[in-house]
Amino acid sequence: MTPTQLRAFAAVARRGSVKEASVDLGVSDAAISLHMAQLRKELGDQLFVRTASGLAFTPGGLRLASRAAEMLGLQDRTIREVSQAGSGRRLLRVAASSLFAEHAAPGLIELFTSRADDLDVEMSVATPTQFSTMLLARSVDVAIGPVPPDVDPALTRTPFLKYQVVAVVGPGHPLARSRVSMDQLREQTWLLGPAAAAEGGVVPQMLRRIHVPEDHQRIFQSAAAALEETQRGTGVSLAPSFVVAQDVAEGRLVKLAGPGLQAEGTWNALTLPEHSPTSTVAELARFVSTPRATQAMLRGSGVNVGHFKPSVHVTLWS
Repeated sequence: MTPTQLRAFAAVARRGSVKEASVDLGVSDAAISLHMAQLRKELGDQLFVRTASGLAFTPGGLRLASRAAEMLGLQDRTIREVSQAGSGRRLLRVAASSLFAEHAAPGLIELFTSRADDLDVEMSVATPTQFSTMLLARSVDVAIGPVPPDVDPALTRTPFLKYQVVAVVGPGHPLARSRVSMDQLREQTWLLGPAAAAEGGVVPQMLRRIHVPEDHQRIFQSAAAALEETQRGTGVSLAPSFVVAQDVAEGRLVKLAGPGLQAEGTWNALTLPEHSPTSTVAELARFVSTPRATQAMLRGSGVNVGHFKPSVHVTLWS
């Protein structure tokens, strides 16, 4: 069983089609079929069969799909670790929900990396529903955000920070000085960050509870951009209370009072269970719950991008 064969099978399992797998990998259909035939012969399992509705995987095929992703992830990680060892540096790969990545990660990463000169942190933004897959495939070392409903029970969870999301408007907004009703809220334009488009988390839950129509939601590239527009009095926004506290105190924003306009959430660090107590992952899992880390996350101080060169992937919505 070679890495090339495993990569081909993982692509077939992921896309559900030999043809689409070949497009993903940039090879011919015949090359993918050859790899599948070699795997079937070596493992003594059909792995999958073609049906009218697509590919149907055997129990052995499903097991191989899971193992293939894990083995490929370990291979990639080993290559990186050998390279890092040669250069005398360590790399910590973090996946974070958009709300945490924008509002709390900068202070945390800045403080954590300041404790070790040989550590680089690469951060990517992901939806919580992707956390289990990314960790089990070893494409990231730790995932931070809300715990998704379908989280793999094998993962270790470390809850570390409770926060409150509130609704705010600009001081000139018609709802700024009155207690509002659900009907009034549904009629408003909602100016939101990328967290609103995620499948889980406090912000989508609040929008569903209020029954805000999708055509009343405007998703911005960042929560900061949404709040800047909100200050102009054109709509309602949702944000963690610690993020808007100063703007509320200085009158640039007004916190709305009414039913369903605040909710609590908890950020968690999700990791694989087998990390040694001295590993960088275990160190971060311990560090996030310390008072110093909490203060760093809540103060909202920015981080020098050149310090840890994060790889942050931002999705744009129209």
